[in-house]
Amino acid sequence: MHATRILAIRHGETAWNRDARIQGQLDIPLNDTGRWQAARVASALRHEPITAVYSSDLSRARDTAAPLAQALALPLRLDEGLRERCFGAFQGRTWAELEQEHPDVVRAWKTRVPDYAPPGGESLLALRERVETTFARLAAQHLGEQIAVVAHGGVLDILYRAAARVDLQAPRAWAMGNAAIHRVLWSPDGGFALLSWGDTRHLDEADEAGPLDERAAA
Repeated sequence: MHATRILAIRHGETAWNRDARIQGQLDIPLNDTGRWQAARVASALRHEPITAVYSSDLSRARDTAAPLAQALALPLRLDEGLRERCFGAFQGRTWAELEQEHPDVVRAWKTRVPDYAPPGGESLLALRERVETTFARLAAQHLGEQIAVVAHGGVLDILYRAAARVDLQAPRAWAMGNAAIHRVLWSPDGGFALLSWGDTRHLDEADEAGPLDERAAA
């Protein structure tokens, strides 16, 4: 089979996710809920025929991927190309702060201006090039196999658009929850194709080890 199945997973929850604070490429750790979500991902996928586990090198992704790699007895492979979009000077700020202090910035963000980049950050065009190139490179190494890739909301948004043939400026109308599992196919001839998106059933199962009242991720 000349195609690769990709299990794409967003990292677990962080304190900054709950605060609506822009993380970008700052290395923000998982919170307790995020660590519980990582364990649930590993439990849900431990019997899948996965031949490689990749992750962004930022700790919130790495620590989400690590339990899965351990459950599968596979090495965890880190790749900087899977990092979240760099938001430059706006990393660490909340959306509410930016709305008040820089309404023009928020306007450019909401309308998804493709070539707009925050000071010291990446544009959507640059992010798309990086993400599509990285996923294609990883998938090309595993034709006929299935791989797991743990990354970030902005990264997976680009993957969805590539697989579903959605324009870069189209408003987001699909879920991007923490620790959700998405399934995408890649082939050298056809590129990316969407199989399923936003599976969070593994987070709905009772588990005494986790804080069940905090499972819903923003």
